[in-house]
Amino acid sequence: MRSIKKRHSPAGEAMFDLIVETAATFFRIRAAGQRLGAVNAWGGGTWGLMRGLAVGGPQTVPQIARARPVARQRIQKMVNELAEAGLVEFVDNPGHKRSKLVSLTAKGSAKYGEITERILDLADAMARDMSERDLKSAVAVLRRLRGKLERNR
Repeated sequence: MRSIKKRHSPAGEAMFDLIVETAATFFRIRAAGQRLGAVNAWGGGTWGLMRGLAVGGPQTVPQIARARPVARQRIQKMVNELAEAGLVEFVDNPGHKRSKLVSLTAKGSAKYGEITERILDLADAMARDMSERDLKSAVAVLRRLRGKLERNR
């Protein structure tokens, strides 16, 4: 199947397959996210950004960008769009005079909850013929992989 010299471990080849499948699955998830309103038209993960604020509390744009390894300018564009829609607001930052904190508004919290419910409905439908054990195992493997990638930045 592969025309690459056989010098890789079976685990390395399995990791390669996992990476390929994860990348392919990402694009399908993003398309589903766009249909659910979790991803905006230009591909930014608005739900992911709102989830970060819902779980982690108010953050500066640079803090949000560091957590997602993307350019600060891309996060700023997303935050500005969310602010225009009344989903987030800029609040004073006691730790920095010029760098405002981004916080969910009541409207943003409600929208986050609404989108989360739609995502959970989709997850329920996709999980129907899969075992909870297999899914939890997949989550554990992906978390370990993400941890390794985060440590090796």
